Amino acid sequence: MTTTTHISTQEAIALEDRYGAHNYHPLPVVLSKGEGVFLWDVEGKRYFDFLSAYSAVNQGHCHPRIIQALIEQAQTLTLTSRAFYNDKLGVFEKYITEYFGYDKVLMMNSGAEANETALKLARKWGYQKKGIPENKAIILAVKRNFHGRTLAIISASTDKTATKDFGPFIDGFQVIEYNDIAALETALQNPNVCGFWVEPIQGEAGVFVPDDGYLAKSAELCKKHNVLFMVDEVQTGVGRTGKLIASHHENVQPDMLILGKALSGGTYPVSAVLANDEVMLCIKPGEHGSTFGGNPLACAVAMAALQVVKDEKLTENAEKMGEMFRNRMRALMQRYPEKVSAVRGKGLLNAIDIKEKDGKTAWDVCLAMKEHGLLAKPTHGDKIRFAPPLIITESQMDEACSIIETVIANY
Repeated sequence: MTTTTHISTQEAIALEDRYGAHNYHPLPVVLSKGEGVFLWDVEGKRYFDFLSAYSAVNQGHCHPRIIQALIEQAQTLTLTSRAFYNDKLGVFEKYITEYFGYDKVLMMNSGAEANETALKLARKWGYQKKGIPENKAIILAVKRNFHGRTLAIISASTDKTATKDFGPFIDGFQVIEYNDIAALETALQNPNVCGFWVEPIQGEAGVFVPDDGYLAKSAELCKKHNVLFMVDEVQTGVGRTGKLIASHHENVQPDMLILGKALSGGTYPVSAVLANDEVMLCIKPGEHGSTFGGNPLACAVAMAALQVVKDEKLTENAEKMGEMFRNRMRALMQRYPEKVSAVRGKGLLNAIDIKEKDGKTAWDVCLAMKEHGLLAKPTHGDKIRFAPPLIITESQMDEACSIIETVIANY
């Protein structure tokens, strides 16, 4: 068996099609290098990355400080399992809990795993602390949610693509309307509700931003009814929306904070659930875990990634660059209302809605942007999400917006 770094776009796509599961539908570009806000394909063409691996690469591709931390730790110790202590986990646990303001953290690998962990924690707390009768706990979720694709998670999904032919599903969920305080208040009347599980901005659904006050009022109602406010910030956390976590736009500190993606700067799978002692200490040894969760390599990488966000003021830059992006896109929508029907977002998590024109859709717009040197991906048919690395500069944003404007003008 031989390997080669010299492979064409067509060859790479054909190999994936032949030997890989067909569970994704990528844009037809084959990437081989990343640095900062840019990606290069196998033919050497450069692109602006306006997806950031679904907000995992907030710190930019191959950030030298994160890569150095990865290399140094990889040469020393990568994995011990949790059968033994290691010299990195406790140090990182102290760091991340102080960074986000919680008593305890439970480390996992993927965002889906972190969400699964949160579900188990909420149920455990419901039985042990709230006194919910055995096997009666309810977790409230919302329509159009996206928390991952495990069986438990899709049991609360309203996306038919995620659920069709994957049943039977897991009981214990009630799905209510998003951004609807009255619906939440009604559902909270059930004393068996242990948690309200929600994204502060629905990224995968198309960057839907709830009304001002929704998160704060939700947190207040959860407290009133003795229910855990569980916020999935896998996509929105770590500076993406112009605050450290999106919940901070409304001065809300969730009872349970779910993180992943940019926790490692896109270099290694790291996720976490943060909560205070009353919740976290409900889990006892043997009741939950992960062989790789909290491994030394993950801890070293995540500490470097979080420190980069702080040192380089990436949260502040996301706020500033996001305003610039939305202003340009709103002006574009005014010029072409027959092509662009909506602009929304916070910080550097944004989306525009594309009106179908002459049989062309958001997918065709993304293909055209690729030809002009910018990568983005449509979601749910008519929506294009734009989420560049948080390190993007004003001149880079200006150039990227000009590409989008050119494509829309000619679409």
